[in-house]
Amino acid sequence: MKIHESAENYLETIFILQHRLGKVRSIDIASELSYSKPSVSVAMKNLRNNGYIDVDREGTITLLEEGRRIAEKMYERHTLLSDLLTALGVDPKTAAEDACRIEHVISEETFEAFKAHVSAQFDK
Repeated sequence: MKIHESAENYLETIFILQHRLGKVRSIDIASELSYSKPSVSVAMKNLRNNGYIDVDREGTITLLEEGRRIAEKMYERHTLLSDLLTALGVDPKTAAEDACRIEHVISEETFEAFKAHVSAQFDK
């Protein structure tokens, strides 16, 4: 099943916030992304209905296995691309913004090539 870019962004944000805050609620996501609470609520309902997250009675959001897999993939892509662009001399803020766009459209083959190249640079 093809997942939309917005869903990937939400999952990655949940992943990041879980590491930063421990517990994540919709309000945390809305604040982090500067989105409205109703928009986040609709997105969380869709993610829950598609089996990517669970929301308990207190509103705590937990990534399920498939949601975590996607979130980790997006986070790895974002981090590597952002670091690579920064190393090339791109301003860190611009690098992070560009990485956020690139991470959703880059093929697995191209990303793996970037990863191998970066790894080879550090092994020297």
